[in-house]
Amino acid sequence: MSNDGRIKLTFVELGKADTPPRQVSVPSGVSLFEAASWNGIAIDSTCGGHGTCKKCKVKIENPATPTSLDSRAFNAEELREGWRLACVQKAVVDTAVDVPPLTTRPKAATVGVGRQVILRPAVQKRYLELTEPTLHDQRTDIERVRDAISDIEPRAGLEVLRSLPTLLRKSHFKVTAVLIDDEIIDIEPGDTTATRYAIAYDLGTTTVVATLLDLSTGTPVAVASMLNKQQPFGADVISRISATMLDSEALGRLRVLAQETLAELTREVCQSIDPLQVYEVALAGNATMTQLLLGIDPEPLGVAPFIMASAIFPDVAASELGVDIHPRAKAFLMPSLGAYVGGDIISGALASGMDRDKRLRLFIDVGTNCEIILGDGEKILATAAPAGPAFEAASIKCGVRAAPGAIETVKIIDGEIVLGTIEEEPAMGICGSGLVDACAVLVDAGLLDLSGRFVTDEIAREIAPALAPRLKERDGERIFILEGDIFLSQRDVRELQFAKAAIATGWALLLEEFGVQEGDVQQVLLAGSFGSYLSPASAVRIGLVPKLPTLRIVSAGNVAGEGAKMALLSLQERKGALALLDEIDYVELSDRSDFNDKFVDRLAFPAK
Repeated sequence: MSNDGRIKLTFVELGKADTPPRQVSVPSGVSLFEAASWNGIAIDSTCGGHGTCKKCKVKIENPATPTSLDSRAFNAEELREGWRLACVQKAVVDTAVDVPPLTTRPKAATVGVGRQVILRPAVQKRYLELTEPTLHDQRTDIERVRDAISDIEPRAGLEVLRSLPTLLRKSHFKVTAVLIDDEIIDIEPGDTTATRYAIAYDLGTTTVVATLLDLSTGTPVAVASMLNKQQPFGADVISRISATMLDSEALGRLRVLAQETLAELTREVCQSIDPLQVYEVALAGNATMTQLLLGIDPEPLGVAPFIMASAIFPDVAASELGVDIHPRAKAFLMPSLGAYVGGDIISGALASGMDRDKRLRLFIDVGTNCEIILGDGEKILATAAPAGPAFEAASIKCGVRAAPGAIETVKIIDGEIVLGTIEEEPAMGICGSGLVDACAVLVDAGLLDLSGRFVTDEIAREIAPALAPRLKERDGERIFILEGDIFLSQRDVRELQFAKAAIATGWALLLEEFGVQEGDVQQVLLAGSFGSYLSPASAVRIGLVPKLPTLRIVSAGNVAGEGAKMALLSLQERKGALALLDEIDYVELSDRSDFNDKFVDRLAFPAK
């Protein structure tokens, strides 16, 4: 333990001989899972560190006594060797922690790559023991409070003044002032300085994640995720923009659905605390999701020249988001660079340090609309590529969401297909990562040629006799049977090719603008829920990412949510998010004369 009471942890990532151990310093009592997550060290988990999935297995040099969860996750020999669950083991002594490589990927990423920040939130609490008024001291009540807060000149609104006289006298002038920046949003009786919370939201088009943060320690308290309730209006932002153009009542309904989603998640993460103790929220969302949530007409976002209502939304009340927390809580909305590089991407760029890391790094948020950033800490370029719904499996014949029973991994072992499903449930369909895996292994096996066409039965029997019977004709279309009635069709392959070609063209054009080659890229960050469980090897094999060693390709997880957390924990990071608007140059692909030619060139699967 260091002199300041913090714990020193040394994380060793097993199976990564070229990755040096990472030494971090964290507050005592933080779980090893949280310590790793906040320092960008990926530990396998599907429950977000809540002890339900039993996947966050680590080997500890100085292990504590096993908990009941540890005993259910490991056998006696493993426990003796020091294996524990990272989510239940606390950092109480300096120790080394061996982290196995990821074995499975979460259905919806709730944590992601982030950076340690200096804890200086906008929300502050000051306990005040005030002198009572006398005939010789007739200062007003609010003056008495202001004078006791010597380091700033706070202001207070009418709602605070309404309750102030009664509260001061009932509390014998011993109160806690709650401040956000220089505004007093509440005066609470007694000393409540130990309790102050905030919530970070990642408002995705498909999935929404909420994380409750303890602002006193900077640690997550609870996390929850769910599908965006706007789904009935379409799977992508264009569908939802179109809905508002076709129906005058759609905007109001979409806003209510977004608010209901946030409200439900808020109730879930606040089960162990009083929601009135949540004083601030931060939200990372793309430009369309943010404007829909605020009730702003999104139509200009969907038609050229693609104009936002505002890049920055100052002084927004949390009540505008429909969440039931402190009535005067504030909301910080992550700023947007443009209509298709929104606050979620700025948030991800902040969390992953795109403006700090001197390596040449490629950040790809894979989704219906794919956002791409290329930077070396000095020069940063960004663009957006319309990938379509293939990665969400919405356009795939047997496609399903990443839910229990969805095929998420496909391998060929000893000539046979081996499928992995989410939560090991019986297969019910194939999700985006399974689609990428399936195409990658079929290309490797020779059953898909580089143009993306299934080979003939004769060729299949010659090169893969055990798999050849899975190739069939159905409704005039060539298909490959994965299991039972679940199959991959020729059209599915084409959908994937179109999606990956759009993304590959995007990053290829950024590399060209930067004046570098594919091999110069030192790290690829795959962001978002889809990126968090996409196989790097499969992504390389189909040409979705540059042809690089897989160790250079990192699943970054929910970096949008991590950036929102950082904005709540540090005013400096909040300024950093705003500064990124000036530091990133946007490259528009739609007016590039060479886009179509490069897109066609990227349709084929690359040679091995």
